[in-house]
Amino acid sequence: FKNPCISVCKKFKNMYVLGIETSCDETAVAVTKDNEILANSVSSSVHLHKDFGGVIPEIACRYHVEYINYVLKEALATARVGLDEIDLIAVTLKPGLVGALLVGISMAKALSLAKKIPLIGIDHLRAHLYAACIGKKRVSYPFIGLVISGGHTSLYLVRDVDRYKLLGQTLDDAAGEAFDKVAKLLNLGYPGGPIIQERAKRGKVDKFLFPKSNFDKTLNFSFSGIKTSVLYHVRYLLKGKLAAKPSEREVNNVAASFQDTMTDILTEKAIEACRRERVKRLVLGGGVSANALLRKKISRRAVESGIKLFLPEKKLCLDNAAMVAGLGSALYKKRREGR
Repeated sequence: FKNPCISVCKKFKNMYVLGIETSCDETAVAVTKDNEILANSVSSSVHLHKDFGGVIPEIACRYHVEYINYVLKEALATARVGLDEIDLIAVTLKPGLVGALLVGISMAKALSLAKKIPLIGIDHLRAHLYAACIGKKRVSYPFIGLVISGGHTSLYLVRDVDRYKLLGQTLDDAAGEAFDKVAKLLNLGYPGGPIIQERAKRGKVDKFLFPKSNFDKTLNFSFSGIKTSVLYHVRYLLKGKLAAKPSEREVNNVAASFQDTMTDILTEKAIEACRRERVKRLVLGGGVSANALLRKKISRRAVESGIKLFLPEKKLCLDNAAMVAGLGSALYKKRREGR
């Protein structure tokens, strides 16, 4: 992978790209053609991790080994494309669980060598930002990119498809991780994001309940403080009570207030990054970008600030291989054309 392009693909138009994604708990394979999705197959092991309240690497890796061949066959069948027609293979190279990544990379290398297909390694976080560019959407550079997932919360200045500058990142918990941990504190289960969003709909927001950390002049994030505040608040609710958990109404109010504060922090940091860098385009990616309240808030603030906002389709917010294939195609074309 030192040279991402291991052979030459002579045609750039009508390219069939096979994407492979196994960075965490989703086994995904996709086929794209000219940035359009022909197939996007995903098999998730999330149901195997629910009892543990988080992803267990060994379970995730074994799941990838067991299911990747089935997911590959399904993607090719859905796209009605054979391996002999594939022009490029793109595979997630980093970051992620080492064992999980190895499964996808091994599959990609085997196919590449057997079929003499060019192979390119892809950064998982950059692929999340490219998810908003798949299809007929055209995002001009430069733009500010905010990746919000279970393992990462990062702000980038993106000058080109291969030029990224890190502006800020979480110093402790990622945004998605904070949602999961708060859901665990409230005995709501795993994963936490969808559950908290649903319970928040029936709750009342208290703007003063949980603090917003801003780190003064930096664009970094920290969510450990708000998580601890939720813990202490839950203890306060239980003080003097015989109940082992807060009431339904109390849980809904905590969920609503927590979600409100989290989405405020993410929105304010993203808009501030655009202001500082004097960039009028903002792209979101990652699982948390599917949150309805966040999408509503950031859309409103973007309009008020004169910023053009690009959001991925909700089905492309979570880990998938279409975003890997899309970015792989764009990178490959750029490098072969020498731009």
